[in-house]
Formats: sequence, structure tokens, C-alpha cells
Amino acid sequence: MASLLAVRIWVMEPAVVDSDSMEPTLHPGSLVFVFKAAPQLSGIHPGDVVVFQSPEDNSTMIKRVVAVGDQTVEVRDAVLYVDGIAPDEPFVDHETIDGTHFSLRHVPPGEVFVMGDNRERSIDSRDFGTLPLSSLQGLVLGAGK
Repeated sequence: MASLLAVRIWVMEPAVVDSDSMEPTLHPGSLVFVFKAAPQLSGIHPGDVVVFQSPEDNSTMIKRVVAVGDQTVEVRDAVLYVDGIAPDEPFVDHETIDGTHFSLRHVPPGEVFVMGDNRERSIDSRDFGTLPLSSLQGLVLGAGK
């Protein structure tokens, strides 16, 4: 029993998706597993799906890292640009997004910019800003890039 508790505290923890901001990748009510040691062991990279506490209300949030420290982020006519290049995002349905814009921002070193895959319905770094790497609680396993 103690080993199971230790795994949950330091290594892996289940979480339930409670919003539609990551659809179609993660659906509300889905059970995911959060690898809590990932940020320290392998680092965080663009495309990773991470868990953190909302800076606005302290609720648990799940979002995709779209940019890391020293990169730039911009959204023009609903298309994400990182360092001036539109990354391949097969998980984003651009047909559902209507002309969204977000002005060019620099991601400070040691921080990440996160967005939901359901860009039209997501509250993310466009709303609350970048997140320090230290605030990330873990990496969602099996969410895909």
C-alpha cells in the first residue's frame, strides 16, 4: 500500500478531464494519467500536454505547450505561429475558429505558453499569460503530439 501511495505522490497520478478545451484530443470525463516526474526528468517541449493549477482560480487545468522560453507566439486569423512558423497541428480544427488574433509575444526563459486544442473554447496563456516551468505538475501520458 505504501508503494502505491509513493507512486501517486511522486510519479504518476490519475486525473479527470473536466472541460472541452482539449477536444478532440481529450474529452470531458476522460481519465488521464499524469507523469509527475516528467518536467524534471525529460523537460517540457512544444506539443507536450501538461497539468497545472490555473493562475486565475487555482483549478486544475490541462493544456498543450505550444512554445517554450525564448520563443515567440502569435495567432493570425486563427493560425498559431511560433517563431514566425505555423507548426503542424492536426489536433486543431481550424474550421471551428473564426478569425482569432493574438499579438506577438515573447515567452520568457524558464516559462511556457500553453493553449487548448479546442482554441475557440479554451482559456489559456492568451488569457492568463505564460507559466513558469516550476508551476507544471506533470505531463499527460498518451495525449499525443
